[in-house]
Amino acid sequence: MFIDLVLIFLSLFLLYYGGDFLVTGSLRLAQVLRVSPFIIGATVMGFGTSTPELAVSVIASLQGSEDLALGNIIGSNIANIGLVLGLTALIIPLTIDKQRFLDESPSLLIASLIIVTFSWNNYLSRTEGFIMVSLLIVYLWRALRSKEITGASLEDINLFSKYKRTSFQIGLVTIGIAMLVIGANCMVEGATNIARNLGVSEWLIGISIVALGTSLPELTSSIIAAKKGHGEMAIGNVFGSNIFNILMVIGTVSLIKPLTIDEEIYIDLIYAAVLTCLLLILIRMGYVIRKRDGIILTILYGSYLGLKGTGLF
Repeated sequence: MFIDLVLIFLSLFLLYYGGDFLVTGSLRLAQVLRVSPFIIGATVMGFGTSTPELAVSVIASLQGSEDLALGNIIGSNIANIGLVLGLTALIIPLTIDKQRFLDESPSLLIASLIIVTFSWNNYLSRTEGFIMVSLLIVYLWRALRSKEITGASLEDINLFSKYKRTSFQIGLVTIGIAMLVIGANCMVEGATNIARNLGVSEWLIGISIVALGTSLPELTSSIIAAKKGHGEMAIGNVFGSNIFNILMVIGTVSLIKPLTIDEEIYIDLIYAAVLTCLLLILIRMGYVIRKRDGIILTILYGSYLGLKGTGLF
């Protein structure tokens, strides 16, 4: 029990400072590359925090666990919207520039709908995987080609902000991502062991501790970005993470080995697409994710977990 408590305290340290390093380095890179915090959130942060999902899904696919490979990604995308943005909005409203939303939301919508369309026959071929990976390349090219000057003042973010060399900031981002991933794993391991010692069921552990643990990197970095006044970066983090999960992770997995998709997973894909559409509608109503919207998203995520756990969904 003592070791598990130490793991939890260690995880809190790693999560906080890992998220701080990631956000700080990302904001500095936004200045250097002359792109908006949203774009950095959607690329550097979103893709970086989703790297573990890529590794898990590729390994699961190679080992013949196709359901695990797909379930990992779909569950992550649903959690990113319902849990990450929902909880972050409960803490602080997330605003986004109107034109930024109009420019960037189609990419997320297209990615969410294309996977549903490709999976209608319960099968993902290598050709479809190639198309998705190709679309990701187009998305990255489009996102990074537009240059702008970010007006944010970044000098006082933390003590590392005074180091302006690009290589240092890239290193800070890399260390931040690594700390977030390690911290999330420590949190899951420590909390799971304690829960088992207290007699908590494996099902409850799975839908609470493990589910939260896989979203902790996105959740931590989004909250820290929002607290620093960069709500767009928090939204971009989730947009980019979900786009990466679909186009890169599922695309790469199906390129390696064509995937068979059962009906239950296809229903989850549809739910993820519907949740994405709802998120875009909520943002479109005022170009802000309010506390009210956070409550809606969080309730929908909790309901999803409850229905999955009882076998009703």
